[in-house]
Amino acid sequence: MASRPSTRIARKARHKAEADFATWLMMAKLGSFDDLPPNAQAFLLDYRARLERMSEAESKVVAVREVYASYYSEMGGLGPAPELEALVTSVDDGAVRSQGQRKPQPARLSAAAPDRPAVRKSVPALLIFAAMVALIVAYKFLMN
Repeated sequence: MASRPSTRIARKARHKAEADFATWLMMAKLGSFDDLPPNAQAFLLDYRARLERMSEAESKVVAVREVYASYYSEMGGLGPAPELEALVTSVDDGAVRSQGQRKPQPARLSAAAPDRPAVRKSVPALLIFAAMVALIVAYKFLMN
């Protein structure tokens, strides 16, 4: 089992690898491949070569693992980069998503009784209309 500091490094490296690879892939699709750093170009060239041998999803997973291993060693991680199963993300559709727990949406508070239907209040619109009518009447009165 990895120590606590190396786990932190691994998590940071994993998140950075997923975000960077998604960014590089999008930039390459938009025609900015030459603007990418040399290491990003190398990872993308390897990714494209793998596409001939495996599916796009599998190739993305392998590419993210390679970038992750590189970042892990650059950030000071010792030994091989550990697999972080808790941080597995979906890169199937090009979007990177964390699989963490989401907070439930708070319930909407209602001032009305539950048996009555909610009435839409249009006071602001009515107020604006009344103010416009008052301005037009005042303008006509002052101009005559």
